[in-house]
Amino acid sequence: MSTSAPSERTAFYFDEKCLWFSAGPAALVLPVGGWVQPMASGGHADSPEPKRRLKSLMDVSGLTDRLDWRKAPAATREDLLRIHPASYIDAFKAMSDAGGGALHPTAPFSGGAFEIAQQSAGLAIQAVVDVADGSCRTAYAVTRPSGHHCSPDTSMGFCMFANVALAVEAARARHGLKRIAVLDWDVHHGNGTEACFYGRGDVLTISIHQEHCFPPGASGGASDAGAGDGAGANINIPLWPGSGHDMYLAAMEGIALPAIREFRPDLIVVVSGFDANGVDPLARMLATSETFRTMTRLVRQAATELCGGRLVIVQEGGYAETAVPFCGVAVLEELAGVSTGVVDPYLGLVSLQQPSAAFNAAQLAVLKQHPRYSAVPGEAAPAS
Repeated sequence: MSTSAPSERTAFYFDEKCLWFSAGPAALVLPVGGWVQPMASGGHADSPEPKRRLKSLMDVSGLTDRLDWRKAPAATREDLLRIHPASYIDAFKAMSDAGGGALHPTAPFSGGAFEIAQQSAGLAIQAVVDVADGSCRTAYAVTRPSGHHCSPDTSMGFCMFANVALAVEAARARHGLKRIAVLDWDVHHGNGTEACFYGRGDVLTISIHQEHCFPPGASGGASDAGAGDGAGANINIPLWPGSGHDMYLAAMEGIALPAIREFRPDLIVVVSGFDANGVDPLARMLATSETFRTMTRLVRQAATELCGGRLVIVQEGGYAETAVPFCGVAVLEELAGVSTGVVDPYLGLVSLQQPSAAFNAAQLAVLKQHPRYSAVPGEAAPAS
């Protein structure tokens, strides 16, 4: 435990090495070959450009200088074994050393990927550990490859190690935290994180995602609420395709935040994917940079109320390289309590594309049937 006063600036974790991860030749998510032609404009959807451009925008706007830049060691084998069996770790390492391949069709990788994935996991681990030990109150880690689709023994969806799950276990092992909440607003269901903690009651996992998007049709239903000691500690909030700002806030205020307050965590970790933005190629949602800014404000208020402000945001998905930087800056501004003057050029467009009042009313009626829905202030309680 740190004996010095915590840094008042948001700690920031980034490593250029993570931008070197490659999923190989593809057309978005499809392997090139057969009837699938190469893309003239690029390759695999998991390009480094969204995160590279975020860092560039941070540098040019002066945001980088207003954060507490920190380095992080790569995850060790001991770290990895807290979640992943040795058989999975060894198979990934061997294939990476042999030049790459795929342990799952949706998670291809090139040579050297193992060490890059260790570094990515290390960024998440260090961010959570630093907040847990009191050296900072808030932290932001940019990870690549991502982690929330990776279960203990299966890679999936561009995810090689369960980054946030590893970070949670590191904080518990090193600092004895008893209760940690993980809130995932990536547009795709956080099935891997769910699998890591499904039978445990000491980690609350919440996923707000586009219904049936990924894994397609296979997971993320509201009825998947945990098992055994973890009964009630897993909360899925599927939203219809086309949901926008209002429905994300309804999911936060009506389900996610009341559940976090009831759980009373020692620390909150957010899995922040920006693929719910209105121009992302791998989803069909209409969130804006202001949606992400507002959700950050809400969860930071909850962290201040519940756990001394201890909040970590781990950036994962988001594939629209021109839009992700503006979403990231919005979240970082809110988390760090600073303003850069950066203007999101997509905000006006996507704000005009928001769903109709009739759509929102129908989606809200479904949300109110969620077993964990709580009436927000000024709203009548849902019928039982």
